[in-house]
Amino acid sequence: MREVIVCNNNSKDSTKEVALAHGATVVDQPLPGYGNACLKGLEYLQNKPAGEQPDIVVFLDGDYSDHPEQMPEVVRPITEEGYDMVIGSRALGDLEKGAMQPQQIFGNWLATNLIRLFFKYSYTDLGPFRAIRWDKLQALKMADKNFGWTVEMQVKAAKQKLRCTEVPVNYRQRVGISKVSGTLKGSILAGHKILWTIFKSI
Repeated sequence: MREVIVCNNNSKDSTKEVALAHGATVVDQPLPGYGNACLKGLEYLQNKPAGEQPDIVVFLDGDYSDHPEQMPEVVRPITEEGYDMVIGSRALGDLEKGAMQPQQIFGNWLATNLIRLFFKYSYTDLGPFRAIRWDKLQALKMADKNFGWTVEMQVKAAKQKLRCTEVPVNYRQRVGISKVSGTLKGSILAGHKILWTIFKSI
């Protein structure tokens, strides 16, 4: 692992200070939105000299829900089997009780089935823990600024015929309250954005 990048999405706690103290690179994104945070991280990588840019980029949430120690399992299909993108599937792994709300589970089921129907790609999850080749990620031209980031990546990967697979990952209850799944408004907005992202890409 060459570099850990923490995208500090306007946090009000000591996220930045703790990350820096542990040797991470911190990029600040004052604009809210999951996609905005990820895009800021990509901007940082794109601004590096070509020789310092990564071969593989791994995304995972910083709210304790993902298990970073499973990163070798997520990356292995790329390094050893020639895949372009790997989704860490919570549906295939050990899901701690209460870690995902019923609306999240249903939304994942619906979205992945729609992707299978329209794009002929089989996914079981839209989980945040994922790895992708850097050149393939740049070719996707990611743009979503909020809730549609993960599904945008998977739909674009399907349309560009990337070699994709999934591996089981464990998932536990996050620290704090999610602004998305933790509120009715957030769940509705996220669900709408995910479905819109799929249908506009058909």
